Amino acid sequence: MDSQHRVERFLEEHELQTEPTFRVLDLLSEAGEVAKEVNASTGYGQQPDAVAVAEDELGDTLFALLALCVELEVDAEAALEAALEKYERRLEETETAGSGH
Repeated sequence: MDSQHRVERFLEEHELQTEPTFRVLDLLSEAGEVAKEVNASTGYGQQPDAVAVAEDELGDTLFALLALCVELEVDAEAALEAALEKYERRLEETETAGSGH
């Protein structure tokens, strides 16, 4: 069973389904926790090589993202594949993965 289906089953078993808006807020909150740890571990960017993030914070962020995918009925694996293809195409065309915007 893939991660998205595990999250979906967990949400169903514990009756934790909610509106996508709340999932977005949760995702941003969890990503903020990751940013907070990066800020603290690097002295707010003074020591960029010292970056440290607790695995559980990354796990919380991944859970929040997969839960959002569940609520929006988006296949996370398909979305990732499309993103990788997009970045590969950009690298071939412009030698950068960024959108240039």
